[in-house]
Amino acid sequence: MNGSDRRHRRLLGLPLLATALLAGACTAGGDDQGQGATTAPASTPAATPPASPTTGETGAAVTIPKSAFVDLPSELRKGTPQSTQVADALPKLCAEEFATGGRSTAAAAMMSTYKTPEDPPENVPFGMLNQTVFAFAGTDAADYLRRVREAVESCRSFPDAGNTVTVRSRPLADTGDGGLLVTLTRPATNLNGTRREGTATSQIIVVRVADGVTVVHDQGWEASSNNPDFADDFAAAAVRGLKSWQT
Repeated sequence: MNGSDRRHRRLLGLPLLATALLAGACTAGGDDQGQGATTAPASTPAATPPASPTTGETGAAVTIPKSAFVDLPSELRKGTPQSTQVADALPKLCAEEFATGGRSTAAAAMMSTYKTPEDPPENVPFGMLNQTVFAFAGTDAADYLRRVREAVESCRSFPDAGNTVTVRSRPLADTGDGGLLVTLTRPATNLNGTRREGTATSQIIVVRVADGVTVVHDQGWEASSNNPDFADDFAAAAVRGLKSWQT
């Protein structure tokens, strides 16, 4: 399957589930700029050791439940999702646009690969999702989304591996309590970094529901482009996950 064909294949009728991608994970609140460690699901042997949850305003420990993560249906799931470091999952553009600066009360991150329903089992994944979920207190969730929006708007392009990546963003209307879609476009390259014809895209979905915010980074597999047609489906799945936790 070539990159051009994959970019033009549209996923129709994607079922969106509100159950967990894996067992839940949480981290202590704090600076996630290179320091965030995610708690592993108990069934994931390669995951990092659990971090202690912090205490919220009510005195109860703040945890991020399994329902907060996107659950890919079986026809899209490819391989076993893995816990990952928050700092590794969060995208970086011109700077640390998606870091909380230590204002979150808990954070967790997971990486999963996905395919399209028509892909045969022997195919490599179509793409990968790096998802981070944050818990906040008070007005911090809304403040975080506002800061991310302003930071992304001020970053119109950035260099990456000798290429220029352009950044475009737009609000996601009627998505949770606020959302943002960021599209990154770069020259298409082979795995070894050599240029090939066309461009490749990846997308970042940021969604807030009540005191929770999720950042979902959708990337094509091995330097290929993602399919922008999936954005609405992944955003809806992210909202369902947050709602199952926050409402």
